[in-house]
Amino acid sequence: METKVLPADEHSLALAKQLIFSGEVVAFHTETVYGLGADARNDDAVKKVFAVKGRPSDNPLIAHVHRDYDISSLIDGEPPYAEKLRKAFLPGPLTMVYPSTGKVSRFVSCGLNTLSIRVPSSPTAQAFLRAVNIPIVAPSANLSKHVSPVSAQHVYDDFAGKIPLILDGGVCTGGIESTVLDCTGDVPQILRAGLVTREMIAEVAGDCGVYVMHEGERPKSPGMMYKHYSPRCRTAYFERDAVLGAVQKYREEESAGGVPYFLCSDADAERLPDFRVLNLGAMPEQMAARLYAALREGEKKATLIVAIRPEGEGGVMDGVLNRLTRACRGN
Repeated sequence: METKVLPADEHSLALAKQLIFSGEVVAFHTETVYGLGADARNDDAVKKVFAVKGRPSDNPLIAHVHRDYDISSLIDGEPPYAEKLRKAFLPGPLTMVYPSTGKVSRFVSCGLNTLSIRVPSSPTAQAFLRAVNIPIVAPSANLSKHVSPVSAQHVYDDFAGKIPLILDGGVCTGGIESTVLDCTGDVPQILRAGLVTREMIAEVAGDCGVYVMHEGERPKSPGMMYKHYSPRCRTAYFERDAVLGAVQKYREEESAGGVPYFLCSDADAERLPDFRVLNLGAMPEQMAARLYAALREGEKKATLIVAIRPEGEGGVMDGVLNRLTRACRGN
């Protein structure tokens, strides 16, 4: 199969629509990461997403719609705070989980009675979703457990010859996946941290919790259970108070003939001027935008990525640390 990489124009959008309605998979740009899209109503198309990606069959998917799509047919009501949140943050990097009416394939939510819905702000995503005018399931467009893609080239690297089309919208500016918010209760609860933070949600909704998954429990949304975002090289993760241990690990790798790189914030990079560094930047938003690109760059250059935990917590940093630790711990 030839994999075409095309900008979103009249020709490519018509092709994308034809492919989607024939049960195929199309990758497309969003403001967070690239998505691997298919018709959410089509059982076989949804199962194809799981198969192509190598995704575990009990890990739910998110349905994407354009900004004017009427979601009332897809959800079984919403609490008052959810409407406020939609008006405040959508289109944008927020996924909202509702009680489902069952109008999409049962494979989307892996047997759960909920549906995760997202309205991306990317012009490419909006053009694509308007062209098809149906809910599109779309996990990140990477092979399961690999680093998420923030460029069309990243998608091509994972899926060349496996999918027919990538709609190229350039580099994703958000850099980490959307916040996932459970809106089925009296108080919204974050299932996956992202760029729309707990503090931002609480300011609009009046309160916001963070869900803690219990051992043996089925995941309610993507990003809760499985090892994710891992580069194809060895990694090591060090807390901020263990920088000397990180330096020792780096030197051990170099002495053994390897090519180590530090993955760290701008502040730590300044303390390591004589070492190879993948610099995440200074602010949490910069780190979110650069993280996956740095991990993809590192896997091509390094035999070992030595990650040092950036300073700070709360806000966007929660999402950065969630991805960083999942990428580097235990690898």
